[in-house]
Amino acid sequence: MNLNTISLRDLKKMRLERHWSQDQLAEMSGVSIRTIQRIENGENAGFESLKSLAAVFDINIADSKKKEEMEAIRKEEEYVQNVKGFYKLFAIAVLSLAVPFIIAINDSSNWIVFLWILLSWAVLLGVYSLNVFDLFGEEWKRRIINKKFKKK
Repeated sequence: MNLNTISLRDLKKMRLERHWSQDQLAEMSGVSIRTIQRIENGENAGFESLKSLAAVFDINIADSKKKEEMEAIRKEEEYVQNVKGFYKLFAIAVLSLAVPFIIAINDSSNWIVFLWILLSWAVLLGVYSLNVFDLFGEEWKRRIINKKFKKK
């Protein structure tokens, strides 16, 4: 095999350049016609099917779209876990403030203790948010640079 690498989206184009029908490609590769149709329509393909098609075309088939999708899914899952962690921490903060709040209501001299605990939780949640949600990430950095240097 040579080192040419293509995307699965180019499969139909390569087949048509060689003037092959889907039947012919299926016969040469040992892959079913239905699988070839699915791949040409942008659906996923199994590893063995990819290997068979790569051998027929004498190339390496890289499914860059699949890699992008997997990376997007990983980022989405990571974000959901971060949000979930924030909500858990927030729930713990609310629950841990309930007793000091009740005590402060019954005895006004304990308001200062409640306020210190509240301030501590606010700082902790703020630091957690800054670290986890990347409020000053690449997007923010790009906007600031574009604004400062008037780039479009």
